[in-house]
Amino acid sequence: MPIIETKDGTTLYVKDWNTRGTRPVVLVHGWPLNADMWEWQAQALAERGHRVIAYDRRGFGRSSQPFDGYDYDTFAADLDTILQKLDVKDAALVGFSMGGGEVARYLGTFGAKRVNRAVLMAAVTPFLLKTSDHDGAPAEVFAGMIKGIKADRASFFDGFGKGFYGVDKGRDVPQPVLAWTHQMAMMASSRGTTECVKAFGHTDFRKDMAAFTVPTLIQHGDADSIVPIDISAPAAAKLIPGAKLEIYPGAPHGLFFTHAGDVNRDLFAFVAG
Repeated sequence: MPIIETKDGTTLYVKDWNTRGTRPVVLVHGWPLNADMWEWQAQALAERGHRVIAYDRRGFGRSSQPFDGYDYDTFAADLDTILQKLDVKDAALVGFSMGGGEVARYLGTFGAKRVNRAVLMAAVTPFLLKTSDHDGAPAEVFAGMIKGIKADRASFFDGFGKGFYGVDKGRDVPQPVLAWTHQMAMMASSRGTTECVKAFGHTDFRKDMAAFTVPTLIQHGDADSIVPIDISAPAAAKLIPGAKLEIYPGAPHGLFFTHAGDVNRDLFAFVAG
């Protein structure tokens, strides 16, 4: 079932691999990518006997591009529609970057009746924005991103990709990987791209953290310049009782590629445990 329609008529592109596998794993991609970013995880998980589901968020990849609906309540409802229509139970939900917000809001809204594990990988949880009661990133950071995207989206993502993988800090990343990442970013709608900056930059997930009643793994690189670790992973771990925090020295935001060996080792062991 490559296409699933949501309640508002949006169509979502879904990969559903190894449907006879056990212990389903649902992979939720980050911004501004799509389900293909899980290149180094999805096939390996399926080959280990898991059913693997990965989908393109509305406005991204091969999913339709509505003008509205780019908020976490809608994203969580989209995820719920996928789990219901594919009759997914006892799943591990894995959210990368802004996808971690989907996992959090899904659990906060729909509970864990279909979920037995959760993974937050380089995630935006629990709250990125600096406020009077929270030490995060200033609102100007997100406003500047939107301004840059609207002015020249292609050039903006050329620079963003270098920070994403740590190239701007001297990490050697193959040019084809950077080009592939740029291609995924440019497949998204311009509207969805900018609206999602508002969503992941301004959404407070702190209350959703209380809904993490299943075993949870938090993975983050200490050289992440996109979602800095000092305002993300440790704070999330403190709010989720019993969460396991794995920090990868020198890893940038795109650790699913740059540190795939270490990340996959911990991820695979956790979802199979």
